[in-house]
Amino acid sequence: MQPQSFDFFNLGEPIKLVDMRLVGINAKPYNGGGSTEVYTTLALTSDQALFQAIIGNLASAIEHNAQQVGEHVSLGRANTVLMVQRADGTGELWIDKAAMCTYSTLKRPGPLAAGTVLFEADIADITGVWFPKVDIGPTDRVLCIIREGWRFGLYFDFRQKGDFSVQEATQTLGTLYRRMRFADLYAAVANQPTFDGLVSAGWFPFLEIVGNEFKNLMSTHENGFPLKDTEHALIEKFDNPRLDRMFSRWMEKPSLKAKETILRPALNAYQAKEPVSVIKIILTEIEGVMAEAYFHVKGERTRQMKKLLAFMIDLAEERAGGKDTLFFPADFGRYLVRYTYRNFEPGDTDSGGSRHAVGHGAAPSDQYDMTRALQAILTLDQLAFYI
Repeated sequence: MQPQSFDFFNLGEPIKLVDMRLVGINAKPYNGGGSTEVYTTLALTSDQALFQAIIGNLASAIEHNAQQVGEHVSLGRANTVLMVQRADGTGELWIDKAAMCTYSTLKRPGPLAAGTVLFEADIADITGVWFPKVDIGPTDRVLCIIREGWRFGLYFDFRQKGDFSVQEATQTLGTLYRRMRFADLYAAVANQPTFDGLVSAGWFPFLEIVGNEFKNLMSTHENGFPLKDTEHALIEKFDNPRLDRMFSRWMEKPSLKAKETILRPALNAYQAKEPVSVIKIILTEIEGVMAEAYFHVKGERTRQMKKLLAFMIDLAEERAGGKDTLFFPADFGRYLVRYTYRNFEPGDTDSGGSRHAVGHGAAPSDQYDMTRALQAILTLDQLAFYI
C-alpha cells in the first residue's frame, strides 16, 4: 500500500512590495565617518534585549513600504510575518497567510499514516519551521517573525551571497520556536540550583515526560514542596498502553531489540508494581545497551564508561541535529554521571538509583520504590531516542 499524502495551500496572497532593499541592521551607535558594524543575519527571541531594540524600526520600515503600494498593515498584530526580497528590489510580504510547517521528532513508534492526529505529548523535539508553499530562491533575502504564546522570534538573512539555504533557515527557525515554546524548560536546565536539585532527586527532562509532566515536577521543586505527591501522580500515568508504546519504540533499535527477552520482564514488573525487579534489570542493562550501540557504530567493543558517555552525547547531538535541542545530550551525560552512575559509600541511604549501588547489592531495601523504577525506565527510554 502506497503512503498517503495531502496537498495543502497558503491561506491567501502576499502583499507585493516594490523597491524593498533592506540589507541589515546597524550593530553599534554611529557618529559619522569611518566604518560601522552591520548585522546582515540574525536570530533572536523577544527575551533578548536586542530584539526590543531593533524590532520597532524593522516593523516601521516594512509597514512603510507596504503603505507605498496601498496596504496599511500593523505587524504588531500579526502572529507570523514572512518577507521575501528579490534581487531586483521587489518582494512579497506574507502576514498570517503563508502555510507553515513544523518538523518534529515523534515519541510514537512508526510508521504513521498521513492524516494521523498528533498531540503535544507525541512530540519529542522540534527540529525545524518553514513555509513550503512560498517560492524562495538562492538569490532571495528573507525576514521572518514568528509568535509562540507571549514570545516572538526574529530571523533574517539579508546577505547577498546568492546561495540562500532553506535548510539552514528551517533549522534556525526551529531553534527559535523550540526556545520560545520550552523557555521554562531551558531556564530550569540552565539554572544550576534547580537542575542540581532535580538531578539529586533522580529527575531529568526525559523526552517521554517533556511538557506538563516535567513542568509539574519542576514547579513542585522550585516552590519547595515535597515531590512525593507529584511523583505518585506521574507514576499512575504510566499505564499498560503507554508502557507498551515505549516498548515498541525500544524494539525499533537493534541495541534494544537484542535484549527483548530481558527488558520485557522489566516492564511487566512495573505493570505489576514490583519495583525491585524493574530496578535490578534496567540499571544493570543500561551499560550493555550503550556498549551495543557503540559496537554497532564503531565496529569495536568497549566498557569504558567515559568512552560510552562521550559516544552517547555525540550520537544524541547527531540524531537531534545539534546541541541546542530538547534531547539535552550534554546535560543527560551529566545526569548519568551524577545520578545513574554516581559513586556510593557504604551506608548511603539514598542510592537506589545508582547502578553501582544496585549492582553491588549495597542499596537499602527501602530505596527500591516505584519512583526509582520509573526513573530507571525513563533513563533507558532516553537512550532509545539517542541510538
